[in-house]
Amino acid sequence: MKYIVKFILFFFIPINAFANKDFSDFKNYKTTNSIFKLEKISNGLNYPWGISFIDEINLVVTEKNGGLKKINITNGKTSKIKHKIQNIEYKKFGNTQGGLLDVLFHNGFLYFSYSRSFSDEGIEGSSTVIARGKLVENQILNFEILFVSKPFSKKNIHWGSRLIIKDNFLYATIGERGLGMIAQDPSKHPGSIIRINLDGSVPDDNPAFLDRPNWLPEIFLIGVRNPQGMAISPNNKEIYFSQHGPRGGDNIGIVIKGGNYGWKDIAWGGTEYYGAKIGTSAFKRKYNKPVISWVPSIGVGQINFYKGQTFSEWSDDMLVSSTKEGLLIKLKIEENKIIDEEIIIDQSIGRIRDFEIDIKGDIYIVTDASDSHLWRLYK
Repeated sequence: MKYIVKFILFFFIPINAFANKDFSDFKNYKTTNSIFKLEKISNGLNYPWGISFIDEINLVVTEKNGGLKKINITNGKTSKIKHKIQNIEYKKFGNTQGGLLDVLFHNGFLYFSYSRSFSDEGIEGSSTVIARGKLVENQILNFEILFVSKPFSKKNIHWGSRLIIKDNFLYATIGERGLGMIAQDPSKHPGSIIRINLDGSVPDDNPAFLDRPNWLPEIFLIGVRNPQGMAISPNNKEIYFSQHGPRGGDNIGIVIKGGNYGWKDIAWGGTEYYGAKIGTSAFKRKYNKPVISWVPSIGVGQINFYKGQTFSEWSDDMLVSSTKEGLLIKLKIEENKIIDEEIIIDQSIGRIRDFEIDIKGDIYIVTDASDSHLWRLYK
C-alpha cells in the first residue's frame, strides 16, 4: 500500500507544489492607475488571429477560417482581401486550433503563417506553412511558400505560428502539435523557433552550421510548446517570446541561438490537465529559464514593447495579452527581471488574441470571438 501511495504522490501533485518564488500569479497584480478609453473601430470579424499595420492608417487582419481584411482605423471601413491561401478549415467546436494565423507586413510584403493539409507520398496530415505575397488593390499577388514544417501531423492543436523580422531574418514559432517530447528532437520542426531569410533560404550561421550538426537547418531554438507571441526589446534588442504551458507554466523567454527551453522534460511549473506531474522539477539548469512563468496559466498570447506618446509613462514596458483571462498586462523589465506588474484591461472586451501599436501610441486589439471587433485603447 505504501508504494501505491508514493506512486500517487509522485504523479499527482498540486499545481503550486514547486517553490512559489519561481512563479507569478496574475491574481496578485494591481490595477493600473493610467487613465484610458476603449472604443470599437469596426465589427464583424470572425475569430481574428493576427493584425499588422501596412501604413499609418490601415491594418490587415487574418481570420482563422481564411478571411483576410483591411481596416482603415480612421473611419472603420473594412475591405475584403482576395487570396489563394490554402489554410485548413477552422471549426469552433472540437479540438481544433489551426487556420489562417499570423500576418506581418515588411517592406512591401505580407508574410503569413497558416495551417495547411498535405498528402505527400501517401502520408496525410497538416503542417505549419510560412508564405508571403504583395497586397495590390485588395488582392494578394506573387504568392510564394517559404517554409513547410515537417513532419506532418493529424493533430490540430498547438500551432504556435507567430512571426517577427529582425535584421532581415524571419523568425517563426512552430508549436509542438501536442506531441510532447518531439520538441526535444531537433531533426523535426514541431516545438521549435525557426529562423530563415526573407526569401525562404536558410542563413549560413544558424545552429546547424555551427555547433548543432544534428539540427534541421532552419531551427534556431528547441524545447517549446505552443509559443504565440514575439517582440523585440528596445533596450537590449533581444527577441522575447511567449508560450502556453499546460495546466500552469505559461511563460516568456528570450530567443537564444541554439537554446532549449526543456519541453516536455519540464513544464515550468505546470502539470498535465488531468493533474499528473510533468518531469521531476519545474526547471532544470541544463535548459534556458524563462523570464517569467505564470501559475496558474493566463493563456498568454501576443507580447509587445510599448512605444509612443499616448501612454508615454509606459515607454519600453512589455504589454502582454491573456486570451484565457481576457487581460492586457503591463510588465516592467530591468536586466531581464520583472520588477513590476499591473493589469490594464480585465475581461472587459473578451479573449484578447492580438494587438498592435500605431505610430502615435494608440493600441489596437482584436479578440477571439465569432463576432469580434477591432478596439482602440487611447486617451
